[in-house]
Amino acid sequence: MITTDQFKQIETRVADLHRYLDIDSKKIEVEEEELRTHVADFWDDREKAEAQMRKIKGIHFWIDSYNEVEKQLEELRLALEFLKDELVTEEEVDTQYEALTKQVEDLELRNMLRREEDKLGVVLKINSGAGGTESQDWASMLMRLYLRYAERHGYKTSIAQILDGDEAGIKSVTINIEGDYAYGFLKSENGVHRLVRVSPYNAQGKRMTSFASVFVTPLVDDTIDIQVENARVSWDTFRSGGAGGQNVNKVESGVRLRYQFKDPYTGEEEEILIENTETRDQPKNKENAMRQLKSILYEKELRHRMEEQAKVEAGKKKIEWGSQIRSYVFDDRRVKDHRTNHQTSDVNSVMDGEIDDFIKAYLMEFSETDSAS
Repeated sequence: MITTDQFKQIETRVADLHRYLDIDSKKIEVEEEELRTHVADFWDDREKAEAQMRKIKGIHFWIDSYNEVEKQLEELRLALEFLKDELVTEEEVDTQYEALTKQVEDLELRNMLRREEDKLGVVLKINSGAGGTESQDWASMLMRLYLRYAERHGYKTSIAQILDGDEAGIKSVTINIEGDYAYGFLKSENGVHRLVRVSPYNAQGKRMTSFASVFVTPLVDDTIDIQVENARVSWDTFRSGGAGGQNVNKVESGVRLRYQFKDPYTGEEEEILIENTETRDQPKNKENAMRQLKSILYEKELRHRMEEQAKVEAGKKKIEWGSQIRSYVFDDRRVKDHRTNHQTSDVNSVMDGEIDDFIKAYLMEFSETDSAS
């Protein structure tokens, strides 16, 4: 049964939400933005109109979410009154309290994602490390983990490119994950993931350590303006392998994009290589490959901003790109994040995509550094 102090604490958190979400200002702002849609020629420029509608939807999200929290708080207050007259049970009150607490936590967490790119989707690439079949199997397990996570959160996923392992698993995979704030949450997964287990591929039943790297970049949409120098782009086409029927082997639907990138800050040059076999339609695959290129270029710009910010904000924690971030020890029933020290013994749930607590711990620890501008 919840205590009076617990109710007062959740009441204070809801009041704090109203203040730092600035709900009153948002209500005024959304009215002003909606007035802009009432002009006669609003839909003449469809792209601009759709961007305006997305902006309004984004503001409404915060207002509607807060209103729902406020409504649930009032219902909890009434439930506590009804409890005195035995019109509800203690279990029913506790259930309401837990549901409200989760709603408040979700909104607090979402409020941490304030950067321009946080609201975007994700290009998530997994590469198996050294170790052959064992690492390739680990990479495929991570692929399933993130696909299940996306499914749990209602995100749309598509496999842009996959390279099967020699005997089992995968060597690499690129997954597009589309949905509100997918990048804001999944940016926490960027880095090296380590597996320790008794290998099913080892005849002696030895304990093996495997590595796989996860690279996370924002999936740019038409709200983000990324300049691509066409003179630096070249294309190859090839026949896609694997499943998909006869057409997939007869038609050169697979595309390979090469981009000669020159860093505008350092002058260093590198070739960016992207392959896409997502569909049987070559023009569509070209479009998807170009979108991935823009995501990579955008991520490079973000990385530069972070590095510059780290120089200015010396003393703050720096979020490392590509470092070992998490260990999954199957025998000891333990998954531990080395950045936050958050851990759990429920390995099966984690491998089934339940990584929200790890993401929350990361955002709670790094949100100040990560959201600074």
